[in-house]
Amino acid sequence: MTVVAATKYSSLEEMAVLAEAGIDVVGENRAQDLQAKHAVYGDAFRWHFIGHLQSRKAPLVSELCELCHSLASESAARRLTIPALVEVNLSGEDSKSGIMPAELPRLLELYPDVRGLMTMPPAVDDPEESRPWFRRLRELAEAHGLRELSMGTSQDYLVAVDEGATYIRVGAALLRG
Repeated sequence: MTVVAATKYSSLEEMAVLAEAGIDVVGENRAQDLQAKHAVYGDAFRWHFIGHLQSRKAPLVSELCELCHSLASESAARRLTIPALVEVNLSGEDSKSGIMPAELPRLLELYPDVRGLMTMPPAVDDPEESRPWFRRLRELAEAHGLRELSMGTSQDYLVAVDEGATYIRVGAALLRG
């Protein structure tokens, strides 16, 4: 299991703290922030993209990252050139990015370098309430022969790990714990 330090709200000074602490993998949500942080700390980390991937940003993400956790459109798949996880919107919430589970076979057919799946469950007070969403993602991945699962954040990563996460995205727990 790999801890991805989510740096969405991290300043350049906090990036230095992560590097000094020996953090290996960071995940950025916004392409412009990825570019700015990578310009200063490019060699200090392995870079993942964990935010909504716009097709016009796919070339930049491909250039700077080793893995994209949020592939969710055919247009982005046509422009991405690195391994990816497909973001699945299991809850069907309009506020969440990702494809519906029924769309997965088409995207897998279109993009040959899919390593696994990612999801964001609905916001809940009790981390245990995320368990059914994490279990469903694991079952969906297994049904399609995919091994990697990016699920779990600072609020619910222990449940995600229990359900088979291979990547957890932790931000606030690292820097503001």
